[in-house]
Amino acid sequence: MAFDGVQVDGPSLVADIRHWADELGFSSIGVAGVDLSSAEPGLGAWLSNGFHGEMAYMALHGLKRARPAELVPGTVSVITARMDYLPASTPDGWQGIEFERLRRPGEAVVSMYARGRDYHKVMRSRLQKLAERIESAVGPFGHRVFTDSAPVLEAELSVRSGHGWRGKHTLVLSREAGSMFFLGEIYVDLKLPESLPVTEHCGTCQACIDICPTSAIVAPMKLDARRCISYLTIEHAGPIPVELRPLIANRIYGCDDCQLICPWNKFARKSALPDFDEREGLSGAQLVTLFAWTEEEFLRFTEGSAIRRIGHERWLRNIAVGLGNALRSTRDADIRAALQARAGHPSPLVREHVEWALVQ
Repeated sequence: MAFDGVQVDGPSLVADIRHWADELGFSSIGVAGVDLSSAEPGLGAWLSNGFHGEMAYMALHGLKRARPAELVPGTVSVITARMDYLPASTPDGWQGIEFERLRRPGEAVVSMYARGRDYHKVMRSRLQKLAERIESAVGPFGHRVFTDSAPVLEAELSVRSGHGWRGKHTLVLSREAGSMFFLGEIYVDLKLPESLPVTEHCGTCQACIDICPTSAIVAPMKLDARRCISYLTIEHAGPIPVELRPLIANRIYGCDDCQLICPWNKFARKSALPDFDEREGLSGAQLVTLFAWTEEEFLRFTEGSAIRRIGHERWLRNIAVGLGNALRSTRDADIRAALQARAGHPSPLVREHVEWALVQ
């Protein structure tokens, strides 16, 4: 393949990209084409059903998500990347340890991916470095990096480029690495040989569907985000539906249940990067302790974390729900006192959830 007068050996370049990616901490690399037309009907139906909830950007960009060459004109290939995120200190039997947290109502549960550094920052920076390595080899080329940051069908591209198959919970699953990983992409104007997809291996298992606390997985590979705890605690800006609050339990940021129960995650890999090591205070902390954070403390303790983007108001909203659920089962005086201390909060959103919690 010729590029600006330079002869580029596609297979050789992809092999080099994989080597450079490994040095940067990526777990695997693939290449996808840009014809995602077969994914458009499913995307259109998902949007038509309103399963995207308040994530207006999903509908705003519409089918552009399935058309890489429209999003970034000139794109002819997509380099896809996987980065494992389990901390290096993750012990054996970690799934059971995480489930035990849900049996301690006073403990705050933060999704495992969010306990370290913001993956957007880590992935984007390293994808850019990877693009620079490619540029040093082939000369200037058109490219743009993404990681959960634009209208990109990340899971679809990942599946098409061989990282895994689409699990019934809609996440990408790998026989070698489970699903505990982040995805990222580099849209490029270089024509590269596409990776081969892998076969599916969920079989008759539907453990992820059965365990979902809010029945958000309405059918295999169909997720109603409006019921998903990750959506409700992170993406949703308003009041959490009253009927779903008891089901959230003590989860204050995200939910890992469908991944924890998945048999394939016994093969989940630990990260090679210290960025995803757990931060002190975001694992095993008490709801009462986190509820007492001032906005200044929230900003300080979540600096560089993905959690910061929900803001202090939603942070308090989520914890108030957790405290209400804990109060129902423990009748703890400290929990009631913590809630009463926020009863006059200036935010109507926080006050409403505190009021709900106090009557549990």
